Amino acid sequence: MNSIETILLNFSEIRRRSINLWSGIPEEYLNWKPDEEAFSILEMIRHILEGEHLFHKIILNRGNLGDYKSPWGKLSYLDLNNELDFSNKYRLDFLNMIKNLNEKDLERIRIERTEVNQSKKLGDYLNRIAYHEAVHTGQLLDYLRTIGIERPLIWD
Repeated sequence: MNSIETILLNFSEIRRRSINLWSGIPEEYLNWKPDEEAFSILEMIRHILEGEHLFHKIILNRGNLGDYKSPWGKLSYLDLNNELDFSNKYRLDFLNMIKNLNEKDLERIRIERTEVNQSKKLGDYLNRIAYHEAVHTGQLLDYLRTIGIERPLIWD
């Protein structure tokens, strides 16, 4: 397995586990949050889905977001399946971008985010994107523990 295949597997496994978690959250808890400044469960799920698209745009622009307009905009939440369906096109575009990379691109392409004083190789940056979703998955597991409801088994 080469680096590109490993990165794609990592993204696939993280999302599979996220969806397993998200699907196990009872609807009545989707607006719960631990405090007023935190994301609600629903906001966290959307943040993960939208964030991946944002990161994809950062990569395409090599760090500059320019006049980024989110396709989520004022999209109303209907249910988890609609959220996943809406984001699927953007997810496939992102994964196809990765599939079209070669090993040298992971080292050669740099992502320069001057607004956060960050300069990273593309391979490093892709792993940070995956880490973003994994961290939020952990936060949601903690939310469910705090609420006192059963947490779906994501460690298969």
